[in-house]
Order: sequence, then structure tokens, then C-alpha cells
Amino acid sequence: METSQPIGLFDSGIGGLTVAGAIKTLLPNERMIYFGDTAHLPYGDKSADAIRAYSKRIAEFLLEKNCKVIMIACNTASAAAYDIVRDYVGNRALVMNVIDPTVDLVCDSENSRNVGVIGTKGTVNSGTYSKKILERRPDYKVSPLATPLLVPMIEEGFIFDDISNAIIRAYLSNDAMKDIDSLILGCTHYPIIKNQIRKYFNFNIKVIDSSLAAANCLKDTLIEKNMLAHKQTGKHEFYVSDYTEMFEKIGEMFFEEPVKLQLANLWE
Repeated sequence: METSQPIGLFDSGIGGLTVAGAIKTLLPNERMIYFGDTAHLPYGDKSADAIRAYSKRIAEFLLEKNCKVIMIACNTASAAAYDIVRDYVGNRALVMNVIDPTVDLVCDSENSRNVGVIGTKGTVNSGTYSKKILERRPDYKVSPLATPLLVPMIEEGFIFDDISNAIIRAYLSNDAMKDIDSLILGCTHYPIIKNQIRKYFNFNIKVIDSSLAAANCLKDTLIEKNMLAHKQTGKHEFYVSDYTEMFEKIGEMFFEEPVKLQLANLWE
């Protein structure tokens, strides 16, 4: 693989832009190709088989774009489809996910013993975070909570307002979130509302952003494998399976420049 090849990322919608934004900051020479599967949003209420089928097709699309890395920038797809995508891609590209780096971060910390996890139904029902954390740190307590309204809320643009604050408050007041010292944002959409979540807890707990963990892990991996780009060789590309106005708005928030969407319905 050439170091100048792009990094491919995919998510069900705009959430993976939080990962792309973190990569842009940490690895400014890397060119990215992003695919938001907005036609099938949200992944959280889809079957694991459906998510695996979507993920394999998107991986093929990113391989066609000559990507050296395929980052599954979605917790639900990471839980349901990482092994399938990794086996499907083989040695054609490096496949990474957003769950394992987050688990590493939590397990290596001595200040996170009562860990809350919020995510989609798909991520929470998979039990992936609880299983992976408790395998390594059986002394920890993990409290998962499905928060399915947060993704459509964010995709529809209800952020930083009374509606979003009310929904966040309704979820986080759940008994499962009592006495936690850390909270994993187990969906890449959630960093968009991270400050609202931190404010709910009066900034007293550690909020763990899976997008930052994934970007840091990617940087370390590219350095280790001598795959870092030495200079950016072109512009970032953004594809969606169905046009949504909020995608461009959120994209501009992370990239500080207009984001031009290209439509690519891979299932036609």
C-alpha cells in the first residue's frame, strides 16, 4: 500500500464526522473518503445481518476508492460487522473500528471503575462494551443504557436547544447512570452533544469520546506500520446514500469549510 492512499470511513449518517474531524486534527496530511449511509439511517434499530450486508457493500466501495484504511466510524456497525468486514477486506486494506480503542482507553485508566455506556439499541444489546471491558477488568462495573432517540435527534438538527436538553435529561436520569464515574459515548454521533452531556453531570465525571480514541489509535497504527502520508494529495470526499441537509451543516462545523456531498446509492 502507498502512504498517499486515502483513509476511508463510514457511518450510518453524520456521526462518523466526529471521527473524521478528530483525524483531520491529528493527521492533517491524510486524505479522507467518507461514506454516510443516510438511506439506511439509523443502524441502531436494524438487524445485525442487515448491518453486515450494508457494511460489506460500503467496504467494497471504499476499496474501489483505493483506501489504505477502512475505519468503521460507527459503534453499531463496529459491534455487528467488524469481524465480517475485516475478513472480507483481507489484506487489501487495514480495517479498524471505534470500539476497541475506546475499551483500551477505559481499561488502561485507574480512574474509571464505574463505567456508564450510552449507545444505540444495536450497540447496547450486543453487549460488546460490557463483555470486552469486563474480560480485562472484572473489578469494574459497567452500566449500559440504550438511548435510541439521540441519533435521529442529532440528524434532524435538534442540538444545543431545549428539545435536545430535555431528551438528554430524560435518558441520563435513568437509574443505570447513578454513581458512574465515567461515561462512554458509545455512538459517534454523541460527541456532537458532548458538552450538553457533561453539563448534565455538572462536569463531575469523565466523558469518554470514542471518536478521539479511534483517531489516536489510527495515528499510532499508521506510525507503527509506516503508513503515514507525508503530504495531502487531494481534497477530502464525502458520499451519502441519500441527501440530507444537516450533513453539510455538521460537516462544515468539523471541517471549517463547505462540504460538498456526492450521492452514491450503492444498492441501486
